[in-house]
Amino acid sequence: MTRANFENLRIYQLSEKLADQVWGCVTRWDNLPRDTVGKQLARAADSVGANIAEGSGRGSSQDYRRFLRMARGSLYETLHWLGRAYTRKLISAKQTETLRLIITELSPSLNAYLRSVSTSAAHSAATNAKDQRSKTKGQTIAHARTR
Repeated sequence: MTRANFENLRIYQLSEKLADQVWGCVTRWDNLPRDTVGKQLARAADSVGANIAEGSGRGSSQDYRRFLRMARGSLYETLHWLGRAYTRKLISAKQTETLRLIITELSPSLNAYLRSVSTSAAHSAATNAKDQRSKTKGQTIAHARTR
């Protein structure tokens, strides 16, 4: 099976790693912690990659950027629930450190990717506007010649 383009992104691969490791922790918890903090933590971690994937399938770069920002929000939400889990002694310091290392690598990479997509979109918009002005100017000149 060929991989979709988003699956080749390092940010997506890191988000999968984060979500899988969170899942490995949460599935071992008792019912109350799993149903409260655990579900929130797992959903937030899963949403990072899901938003990257969904955004890549949208038709416009504007939608893609919006989904990348949602992925970043989900990453920060994951940090929140990770802190709650640690404070409530649901995960060990070692587990927390392992997950935070992934987040520490993923966060700046996601931000950089979002910036690059935004820069690329801005460049395309500027090029399209310039082309449109040239086209309009050419049409005006051609129209003036036919008078």
